[in-house]
Amino acid sequence: MKYYLGKFLTGMVILLWIISLFAQSPDTLKTKTSYWTKTYGGKFSDVGYSVQQTSDNGYVIAGVSNSFGPGLCDVYIIKTDREGDTIWTKTYGGKKSDFAFSVQQTSDGGYVVAGFTWSFAEGFRDVYIIKIDSSGRIIWTKTYGGKFSDVGYSIQQTFDGGYIVVGSTFSFGKGDYDLYLIKTNEKGDTLWTKTYGGTGDDFGRSIQQTFDSGYIVTGYTNSFGEGDQDVYLIKADVDGDTVWTKTYGGAKTDESFSVQQTLAGGYIIAGWTASFGEGDFDTYIIETDANGDVLWTRVLGGQDQERATSVQLTVDRGYIITGYTKSFGRGIADVYLIKIKP
Repeated sequence: MKYYLGKFLTGMVILLWIISLFAQSPDTLKTKTSYWTKTYGGKFSDVGYSVQQTSDNGYVIAGVSNSFGPGLCDVYIIKTDREGDTIWTKTYGGKKSDFAFSVQQTSDGGYVVAGFTWSFAEGFRDVYIIKIDSSGRIIWTKTYGGKFSDVGYSIQQTFDGGYIVVGSTFSFGKGDYDLYLIKTNEKGDTLWTKTYGGTGDDFGRSIQQTFDSGYIVTGYTNSFGEGDQDVYLIKADVDGDTVWTKTYGGAKTDESFSVQQTLAGGYIIAGWTASFGEGDFDTYIIETDANGDVLWTRVLGGQDQERATSVQLTVDRGYIITGYTKSFGRGIADVYLIKIKP
């Protein structure tokens, strides 16, 4: 049986639209509107979860395919040129379900992919990392985890040529789910792992190596904080040891999905909130200083739901945020793009 994943397909299309628009120079944007949209996939459901512009000005997309590959769902990687036309596609996985949530081009011109695998897991699900060359050929694959459910949501190549992965683990830690950090060498061999959290559920969604060679991690927690669920920000050193942790939010549910270090050395966080704002959920943007203390917050949205899933710095020192809205637009849910000025 094939799973239905089609409701997420718009995310793949719009991510490419956003990058094609904002990758241009400011002068180009002043003189013309230049954009395109593309769809990729087969007769079943195919989903894009992560996209990055590559060194050749094309794009690489990571997600899951229900149309291609040997399993129920397979890791799906698409490499395109600068116009979004397909150069190659690859699927990876086994007979069960395998997902990719994050992709990054590596210093050797290839790519590293993170997600989870049911096909090759020792437990229920394992963190799954695939290292491929510039043509999509597998260099190595690794799985990480225990006897229960472990998932990787975000991966980055580190300054030493290795990799850092953040996700969630039900196999290790103190609580039900704990935030899970894995540091590897360039071959994917584990150097260390860390779990963070309390007795409840704690998830990691986004990680970036910071200027000091440490890490900034965001996600959500219901172990700590004031509400049912709060934005969770962890600053770790180069060895993964906690420097400080912060929670943000109110009495209800608040979650973050993306974090970036700012040029000033602080952090910009994007997610959503049910504690503040007009709607069921509203886009929640937080900027902090280098110690995680709040500089400002923005809550944006209407009467229904708005959620932010990605934030990036822009060339004018502002921020570009994307996600989805149910309050505005023509459809049941529409892609939501927000530009915040410096």
